[in-house]
Amino acid sequence: MLSLREFLRGEHDPEIFEKYLELAKKADEKFRCFTVISPGSGYPVSVKDNISTKGIPTTAGSKILSGYVPVFDATAVERIKKWGAWIIGKTTMDEFGFGTFNTNTEKIPLNPWDPERACGGSSGGSACAVACIEHISLAESTGGSISCPASFCGVVGLTPTYGLVSRFGLIDYASSLDKIGVISRTVWDASYVLSLIAGKDPKDMTSHGEKKDYTSFCRETKLKLGLPKEYFELADEKIGKKVLEAVSVLEKLGCDVIDVSVKLTEAALPAYYIIACAEASTNLAKFCGMRYGLSGPMKGDYNEYFSAIRSAGFGEEAKRRILLGTYARMRGYREKFYEKSLRIRTAVIKEFKNVFRKVDVLCAPTMPFVAKRFDEIEKMEPLDHYRSDILTVPVNLAGLPHISVPFGFVNGLPVGVHFMADHLREDLVISAAWMLERERGEIKYPKI
Repeated sequence: MLSLREFLRGEHDPEIFEKYLELAKKADEKFRCFTVISPGSGYPVSVKDNISTKGIPTTAGSKILSGYVPVFDATAVERIKKWGAWIIGKTTMDEFGFGTFNTNTEKIPLNPWDPERACGGSSGGSACAVACIEHISLAESTGGSISCPASFCGVVGLTPTYGLVSRFGLIDYASSLDKIGVISRTVWDASYVLSLIAGKDPKDMTSHGEKKDYTSFCRETKLKLGLPKEYFELADEKIGKKVLEAVSVLEKLGCDVIDVSVKLTEAALPAYYIIACAEASTNLAKFCGMRYGLSGPMKGDYNEYFSAIRSAGFGEEAKRRILLGTYARMRGYREKFYEKSLRIRTAVIKEFKNVFRKVDVLCAPTMPFVAKRFDEIEKMEPLDHYRSDILTVPVNLAGLPHISVPFGFVNGLPVGVHFMADHLREDLVISAAWMLERERGEIKYPKI
């Protein structure tokens, strides 16, 4: 297919866009990765279904937003369209981003490496689509929603520092945690797209940063790599060994390896879920069946109508998180749960800052296991789902930049290596990932 560099050099046949459209339809038929496919021309970019796209349905994977078509583009979409992107389609996702395996939605994507397994969540459709078709996908992460599916599907997932990419036009899950990022097949492609979408936006007061060329960091650099022992202890043994192979590759390039400890790893998980659910219960209050999305006959008073619409429109996991978040914010429980979680987040950030005084980059398994089968997921309790995020939650809770890059396979399924760095040090994670990718060689993706 058409690589990003070929497109930039103008080395493509105009008929390639029709071929991309055919491939997108074929990929969706086989792996269920798109919610909408749109004809057009330009470099193909898919967009996660919780990022607003003008004139293209955007539902955040939820029935309650069925029929909603935005009248504006998210800032990230607007910037990439000005560059020359063609929004080929919207990708499937867990409802409002609530999930680890992308099974909390009506249209569940199938892993291209093994259709009996999950793609990972909540940006599973984006990772699946990129593994099927060489292109770029704009995705979003709250607690690992880019890194997890990137690892399961064998692609690159780049999550920037919180606020580096404007959240204007993003349908919120947890406002203090959500980050728009990139899923692609190569580190260079991801860093190029980050150069296009990053930077301050007057429409988002939490946005920051100046425009820069992130591809310039795709270069060999001698780094101090930190290996957090807690992350390796929590991962399957085969996964840990594969990541250590990647570390030895970087050692040969002159990188120093230092054992470190991130003691608050497990404490970050409950703190994250309390903060995320509390913010989600607030953000989702606006979906009441009055302005957009699902609506119904006006029966009873407002509270009765509101309850009926939300009962019909929200899925089981969305209801669970709304209830958990509402409980955590109630008088008498706010101090016990929510405010204590905020203090834990501050402690997690401080711990990462201390670690980054010793090392440049942390290197660890992205996920503690390879993609799970759907029959295994069905047997898991909600708490088991939440614990699956234990390696990706701390760095997301702290708002730090991170990237997952595929390196080898375990039992025929891809393994992701996770690089994490201090705030606004995207240069370090990009360099580390690019070096590993270069030494690893090309991956042969499944044919559709």
